[in-house]
Amino acid sequence: MSATPPDHDRWFLEQLRPHEPMLRAWLASRFPNFSEIDDIVQEAYAHVIEARVRGAEIQSPKAFLFATARNRAIDFIRTSATNRTEALAENDALNVLDDTEGIPETVARNQELELLTIAIQSLPERCRQVLTLRRLYGLSQKEIAARLGITENTVEGQVTIGVRKCTEFLSRYWKK
Repeated sequence: MSATPPDHDRWFLEQLRPHEPMLRAWLASRFPNFSEIDDIVQEAYAHVIEARVRGAEIQSPKAFLFATARNRAIDFIRTSATNRTEALAENDALNVLDDTEGIPETVARNQELELLTIAIQSLPERCRQVLTLRRLYGLSQKEIAARLGITENTVEGQVTIGVRKCTEFLSRYWKK
């Protein structure tokens, strides 16, 4: 049984609209170099409302809105990276396109690195700090513990959690 359009308007105003400032701040913190936040918010609203009109039972409108916005932002980043590459390939004035076998692999690797960066940025601050110091800077658990004023066991736990969460993030993305 679907609700009438005025019910959807009221539902939007009560369940989604109050979260917009927090959603915008969250998107800005997770995607700091992203200039299309307005578009993502509007697309997320449209998707959530469309799902509700189709009869989807949305248990947590806020969580559904945030997850939808995150997915839209990732899709936009992936698409814009592809479009930038295609625009370069189509520009006759450049005439520098190298058709060697390594270009698609390079583009794919760059997209994967961008996605991994997003996954790491989505981690809680402490977990992100520990994982970055361990995996990117190669510091030992002892060095990280001393630098951050935490125990080595905490460092080990945070690395494990960070790797697991990044793996889950990337798995969800690649299943799409």
